[in-house]
Amino acid sequence: SIQALKTRDDNVVAFCEDRILKVQANKEAVFMADNDPNIVATDRVLGHVSTFKGEYGISKNPESLAWDQYRLYFTDKNRGAICRLSRDGITPISDAGMRDFFNDHLANAQSIVGSYDGKKNEYNITIHEITHPNSKKNVYTLGYKENVKGWTSFKSFIKESGLSMSNEYYTFKNGDMYL
Repeated sequence: SIQALKTRDDNVVAFCEDRILKVQANKEAVFMADNDPNIVATDRVLGHVSTFKGEYGISKNPESLAWDQYRLYFTDKNRGAICRLSRDGITPISDAGMRDFFNDHLANAQSIVGSYDGKKNEYNITIHEITHPNSKKNVYTLGYKENVKGWTSFKSFIKESGLSMSNEYYTFKNGDMYL
């Protein structure tokens, strides 16, 4: 099933549970409507669908999707991976020294919240995990930076959502906003 949609260039990226699709959008199409002899032209068409290489999807965690310019970040809980979709395709960025950590902690995640800090150029992921129904909830926030190609730190804040605006990074928790 489709979990999230995001436009990129002149295409739509469809994040499904077990794959990521690229759908051509806004291309010209000419057709005959309902066997009517009149020909109709429109640019409101979704065209050819293709899959990105790799066996990744967004599972059922569309809240993990975040982006900066042409890079799209998301989690695949089912495969224990954090991924980046860029011009060169899908890359599992969780493999940058954190493969075992994410494989272990994503399995028990209740929610996985992603956001992009445009001020620090960092993808932040917050994992809300329950290891056992009667145990306490473990929550982790980690940051990934492109310029070091790795996970730079565990964060002290826990967010329910986050966004960048006017070169500032805002997070939200319990209805409160933090800068």
